[in-house]
Amino acid sequence: MKSEKKKSILVVDDSPIIRHTLEKFFSEYGFEIILCENGLDGIKKAIAYKPSLIFLDLVMPELNGHKMLQLIKSMEDFKSVPVIVMSANTNKTNVLMAIQLGANKVIKKPLRKELILKTIKELFGSEFLEELKEGETISQEEQIGITKHLRKYFHKSFAVKENSLRNALKGKNKELLSVVIHEIKGEGSMIGYNELTEISRRAQVELSNENIDWDVVNYYCERIFTYVNKQENINSVLAE
Repeated sequence: MKSEKKKSILVVDDSPIIRHTLEKFFSEYGFEIILCENGLDGIKKAIAYKPSLIFLDLVMPELNGHKMLQLIKSMEDFKSVPVIVMSANTNKTNVLMAIQLGANKVIKKPLRKELILKTIKELFGSEFLEELKEGETISQEEQIGITKHLRKYFHKSFAVKENSLRNALKGKNKELLSVVIHEIKGEGSMIGYNELTEISRRAQVELSNENIDWDVVNYYCERIFTYVNKQENINSVLAE
C-alpha cells in the first residue's frame, strides 16, 4: 500500500529557542519540520516543501514576517495554506495588519503548548494532530521540565548572541542590535527570565530614540551579559 506523504510544518523565526521548541513539540506528532531564521529563506523553503502549515514570526532580519506573509499570500499555491503568526506584540494594530495580510491566527509569545494545540484545533480540527486528546493539558511538572530544557538550550546558544552584540556595539550597528536584543527579550519570556526581558526592553527603548545614547545601550548590553552569566552559574550549581 502506498504511504501517504508526511505532513510538513514550516517554522520561520529568528529565535533558535522558538525554532527548537516548535521542532521538539511537533516531532512528537510525526510531522516533517522545516526551520528558517528569516523571511527570505522562509519563502524559498515554502516553495520547495509546500508545507501544510506555517508558523511565522514578524520581527526578523533580511525579510520580516509582514513582507513574507504578503508575498506568500500573493502566490496561488499558498492562498489556502494556514499561517499562524507569533508575536510578543499583539496589540490591535499589529493583529489587524497580520490578519489583513493573510494570517489565519495571531498568537502571543511566549508560546504555550495549550495555546498551540487550541489554535491548531480551531484551524484544522483535532484530526490534524492524531494524538490530540480532548482537553489535553500540560502538568506543572512537565512545564518545569520544558523550562529547564529551554534554559539549557538558551545558555548553550548564547555565546553567538553575545558575540553579535559586542560586534554590533563596536560598529554602532543599530539594526543588528535591535534584532538580537528583540530575540533575547522574547527568549527571556519563554524561559522565565523576566529580568532579562525587562533589561532588553529598556535597551530597545533607547535604540528607538532618534539620538541614541550609546553609553546607555552599552550599559544595558553589559547588564544582559552579567545576568545571563549569573543565571548560567545558578543553573550549573542546581544541576550538580
